[in-house]
Amino acid sequence: MNNNNKHRFTPLFLSLSMVAGILIGMFYSGHFSQTGLSIIKGGPGKLGNLMEAINQYYVDEVNMDTLVEKSIPLILKELDPHSSYISAEDLQEAEEQLGGSFSGIGISFQVEKDTVNVMQVIKGGPSEKVGLLAGDRIVTVNDTCLVGRTSDEIMKNLKGPKGTHVNLGVIRRGNKKMMYFDVIRGDIPLNSINVAYMTNDSTGYIRVEKFAENTYKEFLVAMVRLTSEGMQNLILDLRGNTGGYMHIAISMANEFLSRGKLIVYTKGSHTKREEYRSDGRGAFQKLPLVVLVDDISASASEIFAGAMQDNDRATIIGRRTFGKGLVQQPLNFKDNSQLRLTIARYHTPSGRCIQKPYEHGQDEAYETELLQRYERGEYFSEDSIKNNGPAYHTTLGRLVYGGGGIRPDIFIPEDTTNITSYYRDAAMGGYIREFTFLYADENREELLKFTQLDDLLQHLSRQRLLEKFAATAEKNGLKRRNLMLQQSRKLFEKAIYSNIIYNIFSAQWNQEYLNTDDASILKAQEVISEGRTFPKAGTRY
Repeated sequence: MNNNNKHRFTPLFLSLSMVAGILIGMFYSGHFSQTGLSIIKGGPGKLGNLMEAINQYYVDEVNMDTLVEKSIPLILKELDPHSSYISAEDLQEAEEQLGGSFSGIGISFQVEKDTVNVMQVIKGGPSEKVGLLAGDRIVTVNDTCLVGRTSDEIMKNLKGPKGTHVNLGVIRRGNKKMMYFDVIRGDIPLNSINVAYMTNDSTGYIRVEKFAENTYKEFLVAMVRLTSEGMQNLILDLRGNTGGYMHIAISMANEFLSRGKLIVYTKGSHTKREEYRSDGRGAFQKLPLVVLVDDISASASEIFAGAMQDNDRATIIGRRTFGKGLVQQPLNFKDNSQLRLTIARYHTPSGRCIQKPYEHGQDEAYETELLQRYERGEYFSEDSIKNNGPAYHTTLGRLVYGGGGIRPDIFIPEDTTNITSYYRDAAMGGYIREFTFLYADENREELLKFTQLDDLLQHLSRQRLLEKFAATAEKNGLKRRNLMLQQSRKLFEKAIYSNIIYNIFSAQWNQEYLNTDDASILKAQEVISEGRTFPKAGTRY
């Protein structure tokens, strides 16, 4: 038995030993007392009987609630990688991630040098109404000091029930005295589409960050606006989108498909096959479409991409997706905790199961699978992608494979050409983030005068930022490497400019800047200009 298996079964051996000890103890207790105990039955009731035995007879006092909380995840771990248990304490936060809003003060913040720095103040939100500004430092909340706190601790102090008051102690640049703001918490929207713009006169771009409760509505609003601006083609970016609600992905896919097209079906040992088909009411059935994916695109993202690929409706560009094709059913407990149990598998229209292989109880191997892709070169060469699953065919007969994610029609390798150890140390060590934060903060008033992205970029190009960064980083402990600095010049400039834009302006400006030389975007525009968004039978890219 290898070491991994030994580690895997260690908790099980310990549990069995404990159970055996309990049973032996119960036997001798019964033997000598002449009272005896009934034999613990097998099957599902065995766990309940075990807990009852521990509660009544164990030598020490045991907190049964704590024991149960710790036991459930261990049991689920033996099933699959995505069945999970969420405690009552964590459930609200988990549901907020896919909900339409949460209750808070309406800011985004970053912790820099142990201090809460306000990055953005949401327009129309509670903080803007009382005069809080980007660049402010929040030092106290209701007399609780926030300096040195973790992000989770800070969030717990800032969030709270709608209508409740929170008093903020704030330090503002140029003011010597502490300023105080009384903020009334309110509903803060959680948008999943923050970027939608025209890349040129005819092509629109939309980035979907997750498939949340309001995503479909946000998507339709963005589509209507871009259509009014002359959109004749669409690039839909699902890179980094880890999924969300299945029904939202289905609703979005429906907008692009003619009537009766299969979008996805689910099936499990205890659930019948359930199909989801387009109703023919989609407003964009003829719109040329390119979908961008990567190794982080998962679940609902894969449902959408798979539906477009198998129905030959769009060209998929990027890297093989994550491979999460298991359906979870929420089951609520009386204490407001929740079990999310896998009950079925997703299948694309051709019949592919997009779930990548896994072994029961082998969470570590599953979690490092993306690293294994990297090590075998899959991020850099399409030939390194292993088609271990069965072969299927799209509507037009194009060959596709099951067994792990959606393989794109056009593969885009990760570009590592100009990465040096100096750049990697600067990025991973936080030197770029720290430099750009301080630069943006010190020059906020001047930078906010720019109303056009091009004008801002021209200004930044004249500020000798790369030289300033290298000097500042060296003072902070990163030894300067001039040759590597020049070799990685474009990467440094990209990271520095992007961070400054993100710190001062909107997510859209930042994404527009990043997209200017993005390989997937450039390939998408090429496919659109050549009229190749709708795949043809026998097409090979």
